Amino acid sequence: MIRFDALLSRFGYCSRREAPVWVKSGRALHRGLPVRNASEKVDPHDVLIDGSPVPFPDGIYVALNKPTGYTCSHREEGNLVDDLLPDSWLRRNPSVTTVGRLDKDTSGLLLITDDGRFVHDMTSPKKHVPKIYAFTTSEPVPEETVALFASGAYMLQGETTPCLPADLVLTGECSGTLTLHEGRYHQVRRMLAEAGAPVVTLRRTHIGMLSLDTLGLEEGEWKEIDPASIRP
Repeated sequence: MIRFDALLSRFGYCSRREAPVWVKSGRALHRGLPVRNASEKVDPHDVLIDGSPVPFPDGIYVALNKPTGYTCSHREEGNLVDDLLPDSWLRRNPSVTTVGRLDKDTSGLLLITDDGRFVHDMTSPKKHVPKIYAFTTSEPVPEETVALFASGAYMLQGETTPCLPADLVLTGECSGTLTLHEGRYHQVRRMLAEAGAPVVTLRRTHIGMLSLDTLGLEEGEWKEIDPASIRP
């Protein structure tokens, strides 16, 4: 149970100070009865606002097919991932955030949530959630790179600890997939560039058990997911 004014603020309808106006206007029902006081305790699952249920009362967990040209920051200029999401999600407290980031020139599977613990579980190297990236390069990828990336001894320039073992599968001289269990800054691009094969295109296709192809999302589309479905 939660106070009605806290519900309005938590789920992005209005500030707690504005809640009495919503009460007076009769815009909210709790279990079929009008909410009479802003301090009234309500169950978000049983509230109707303007005749509609409270969206995602247990938290937002969605998968988005991010197009290239969009950035994950809330503050940068240009096209933002936020522009692809409902405005009300950004007004929630806490507001939604991306689970990790894909850079502007990388497309593919991106998770969106308002659950900080979920973000930690999905991004911590200790959780070992695999992420698969499909890439093309401007130069052939040396075959010996497969064993090097898998060794657990590969050290990126400027880093002080080696990368976790990564599974590189070559599908052509200049194409393949790379599976990571961590998320260092521009890691795929840096690893391949230092191997002599700069990335031309990069697309994240999997996070844990989630597959972009199975989700059936067009670029820019999102779909609700069960957070428990990501792990085997």
